[in-house]
Amino acid sequence: MEMISAEPRAGTSGIFLHGTVGVVVMLIFWIVLLYPESAHAQAIRFQPQGARAAGQGNAFAAAVDDASAVHYNPAGLSRVERIQSVAGTNMVGGSVTFNSPAGRETRGDFNGSVNWPPPSFFYLSANVGTLGMSRLSAVTLGVGITSPYGLNIRYPIDGPFRTIVTSAALPLIDIKPTAAYRISDSLSVGMGADIYTFAGFLGEGHAETKLISDFTFGIPPGASIEFNGKGTGVGGTLGVHYAPLKNVEGIPVIALGLVYRSRAIVPLNGSILANGIKVADASTELVLPHIVTGAIAYWPIRTSGREWKIELDVEYVAWSANTDLDIRLQNGTTVRQPQNWKDVPVIAVGTEYRWLNPTWLPHWEVAARTGYTYTGDPVPDRTFNPAMMSLPAHTFSFGAGFLCKGAGRLLGLIPCSGASSLWPKGIGIDLAFQEWVYESRTVVGSLVSPTLNGTYRASVHLGSIGVHVLY
Repeated sequence: MEMISAEPRAGTSGIFLHGTVGVVVMLIFWIVLLYPESAHAQAIRFQPQGARAAGQGNAFAAAVDDASAVHYNPAGLSRVERIQSVAGTNMVGGSVTFNSPAGRETRGDFNGSVNWPPPSFFYLSANVGTLGMSRLSAVTLGVGITSPYGLNIRYPIDGPFRTIVTSAALPLIDIKPTAAYRISDSLSVGMGADIYTFAGFLGEGHAETKLISDFTFGIPPGASIEFNGKGTGVGGTLGVHYAPLKNVEGIPVIALGLVYRSRAIVPLNGSILANGIKVADASTELVLPHIVTGAIAYWPIRTSGREWKIELDVEYVAWSANTDLDIRLQNGTTVRQPQNWKDVPVIAVGTEYRWLNPTWLPHWEVAARTGYTYTGDPVPDRTFNPAMMSLPAHTFSFGAGFLCKGAGRLLGLIPCSGASSLWPKGIGIDLAFQEWVYESRTVVGSLVSPTLNGTYRASVHLGSIGVHVLY
């Protein structure tokens, strides 16, 4: 491999790169691809993308009937009336604990007691018929912005991981233009694009990882090394929604959902910095998996006054597409690095009980929710990295929803509906809490570093809030 060097510069205290740049880049890019989702079992994926769904254990692909269908099942947009919006955020906290074979304990967190910036979501949908084109009333359009693949993490700069990772962040966003078509009263289809990119309003606007230099990699010990990179990749989502059984009022009591999310490749082009000074350009590719989701929802009760729904979602997540990590250096050299991740299942079950305009709270709809999710672990011991805590997880969810319509008043002051076309026809608030219970994992045979061998435990909790507006 060709050797690359850089002359010392003023203000760098003589810091220079005189080792093999390929080795340094390989280390740093390994970290940047493995770190993003430190708090979730399923590698770099962050599932909660709506407070209503989060309260039901993320089981929402069959019964989704608000603007968050843009994410959970685009075909479900056909069930969303008029113009609606959903916006909210997730506050994630917790810690990661590592115990070495010698008994030393190291603790990491998610950039503070609460992850910042928080992963958030926004959806907007409109039935085309509502916009004055009655002939196209079977068509509903939507757009969403989510952050499905990223959180922050940090470890002590004097800990055992200091030469592997001290902090990392992946502020990746997904822009989702979407359309749905109602084929019949029972069958709908939908499709949307997934534009994965970075934006300056979220974090630093690029992927970033930091570590402390070890002389082994040609940079004097103690120097701060940073990699940052960004790019844009495109994927797609297809959805089907089918209601094979309805009650006497013509309202579905069984609904089926099928969703396919395509694989996407996001190029990461960036720089390696030593104490803030650029020393090399390099690039790689972030591989996002294709995902197949099948879902069924059943309403044991569905009347004009009450609804009780139970839903089961099963996912197949093809992480095996992440077979290797090819590093491309500025001098044309390519470094091959196997990953050998595996496909995993995700199983979610959730329930929602709704009171529609109850006598004890007229002009409101009130919902109670709960759910459970099991998430598999796709990362083998050989490529395990503490910047991405991949552990089998059991997620327990609880939530509540409050939707104000008609003559109701939000907080007793704000009218929930008005005669003006500019005023909403309903305002809702959804709240959810999730506790992620992780199975401990003992890593042996690490190819990254023998210092990573040991036992890992994680404790994570999430609070989600969403605002739902009907126009």
